[in-house]
Amino acid sequence: MANKITEAIILAGGLGTRLRSAVPDLPKCMAPVNGRPFVEYVINSLRKQGIQKFVFALGYKSEAFDDFLNAVLPENEYTVSLEDEPLGTGGAVRLAASVTSNENVLVTNGDTLFKADIQQVAAFHKSKSAECTLSLKPMENFDRYGAVELDAEGRVKNFKEKQYFPEGLINGGIYLLNLKAFQQKPFPEKFSFEKDYLEKYYTAGNIYGIARDAYFIDIGIPEDYERAQNELKQGND
Repeated sequence: MANKITEAIILAGGLGTRLRSAVPDLPKCMAPVNGRPFVEYVINSLRKQGIQKFVFALGYKSEAFDDFLNAVLPENEYTVSLEDEPLGTGGAVRLAASVTSNENVLVTNGDTLFKADIQQVAAFHKSKSAECTLSLKPMENFDRYGAVELDAEGRVKNFKEKQYFPEGLINGGIYLLNLKAFQQKPFPEKFSFEKDYLEKYYTAGNIYGIARDAYFIDIGIPEDYERAQNELKQGND
């Protein structure tokens, strides 16, 4: 299948300052959920959808991943991209891209589980010859997230700041990214993927979004971390 996406970059270097009270000594995505690091649920979900190669973008307390990755993935299925100093989400993606092998890869946050159908998103991404395609989660009555607006063709036409929305599409933290187009941008050494890439370049018209009404949880705050303990039971990954 020509459109199939088989390679993923997982951003796993976050400090998790808002989770510090619940998980004081670990990177956010390594927070235990029913005895397993949260990122293991992310890995399992992606493997079920055809991801065969992972690049883990690590920074803060990267040693916490050493034994875990060795236990859950065969050695030939993952690579580590290690920041010497924090580079921001954009800098982390760019560094990780240097050890990928495919032109289009999936990029996701290790502290977010969004079970959007990756291969459907990939087919849309390639049909539009998109530079980047965002997987968007429909939500109602929310204020924790900003909203993303699309035009009739699926191009991103606006990013709206966090506020109360009765309904809307949020950025689900899963991206299909054309690395060649991304790497040609004149980024600084340290930059935000969201602010300095998506929100800066979407007006050029080649950044798309597609709504996928699938399971979504972001463990970035203690309340949702606790919710994950209830929703992600053994075998439900």
